[in-house]
Amino acid sequence: MSDLLFEEQEFKGNDYSKEVLPKGDYEYCHFAGCNFLNADLSHITFVECTFEDCDLSTANLNQTSFKEVQFKNCKLMGLRFEHCNPFLLAMQFENSNLKLSSFYDLTLKKTIFKDCDLREADFTQADFTSASFINCDLGLVTFENTTIEKADLRTAFNYTIDPEINKIKKARFSNAGLAGLLRRYDIEVE
Repeated sequence: MSDLLFEEQEFKGNDYSKEVLPKGDYEYCHFAGCNFLNADLSHITFVECTFEDCDLSTANLNQTSFKEVQFKNCKLMGLRFEHCNPFLLAMQFENSNLKLSSFYDLTLKKTIFKDCDLREADFTQADFTSASFINCDLGLVTFENTTIEKADLRTAFNYTIDPEINKIKKARFSNAGLAGLLRRYDIEVE
């Protein structure tokens, strides 16, 4: 691994699907309009960085560190976040497309998802205690042995969560979302 350190730099409009992002540590950096489609981001550390209007779809995240990283207006389809370095892993997502991404077995307490498309994501065995899913589409998300205790799902929609195989104590749901908790019982809520 390289000892390169990039601090407080702005990377704008770069195409890392064709050129390689140098391995190293990126601290307080801003990536705007960059293309990371299928890029190799393995063994890179991002600390308090912001990705805005970027496409990171299907990037290689093997041992990538995201520490207090924000994603805004990003395309993050098919990402395997479970391959990230779990040490101090902390991210926030706003107005981003996370379809088909996997958070398998990760601990992401207090994570904020705002206006995100999470359809067909995998939340199996993940811990989203006290997370917020603000106006998020959770259609076909896999909730299996998932912890969403104290999570806020009041404005989330299209979810199906089985209370018998997930930890949902003190999670917050809207009346409109109750059908997503009762689907397993094949009853109709009107």
